[in-house]
Amino acid sequence: MKKLFGLVLLMTSFMVGAQTNSELLKHYEAYYAQMKSQGDTQGVINAMTHLNLLSPSEARKDTLAYIYMSENKYMQALNTIGIKQNATDSDIAVEVKAVSLKSVKQPKLAVEHFEELFKREKNLLVAYELAEIYLQIQNLVEADKHIAFGLENSKPEDKKAYYETQTPYEVSLKSSFMYLNAISTFSKDKKANIDAAVDILDAALKEAPNFSLINITKKELLRQKQTLQQAAAQPKQ
Repeated sequence: MKKLFGLVLLMTSFMVGAQTNSELLKHYEAYYAQMKSQGDTQGVINAMTHLNLLSPSEARKDTLAYIYMSENKYMQALNTIGIKQNATDSDIAVEVKAVSLKSVKQPKLAVEHFEELFKREKNLLVAYELAEIYLQIQNLVEADKHIAFGLENSKPEDKKAYYETQTPYEVSLKSSFMYLNAISTFSKDKKANIDAAVDILDAALKEAPNFSLINITKKELLRQKQTLQQAAAQPKQ
């Protein structure tokens, strides 16, 4: 009799627990929907965190990490989703790892995730990210490969946004790849290739006259050229 009573009590506690869990799920699903409708990002994060605790899933974890990334909370995104490359990662998970690692100044870790994204879809903006990262880590061969892909496949309607000025602006994606091509050319020989890099920048400016970053880069290259010429003109001691 005691065993039967204990079994009934145990089953009752499971049923109550399941009912409570179900009610909490409904509550936080409703809370999530409400916070989303109000545009309350922190509320959405709180709701998704609770939902993932109550009913863990890769989809919920990926969504939470993506929200963190969208709010520029890159370390929180990485703490949620990890940094290792997994064959089973969703496209969202790979994007979060790639963008977040790049944003926290870990290009060597970010590049493998960008490569995975590019393998899944030959996306021009991902090619740009890869070219830029490879330039940062001085892998010019891989950078040139993605620059060539971008120059060959960019269409007039493809755009790239830049944010180095107070007012963000867009330019043609082709001119963006031309800009990276100039940087790659200069990087191969920082003395002999200044003029060649400037020529590429001038061609990119014709493609996108509002490309502010090109003017900044061109000014710096010409400054370096002048410094080299002045050093060469000084009499040797």
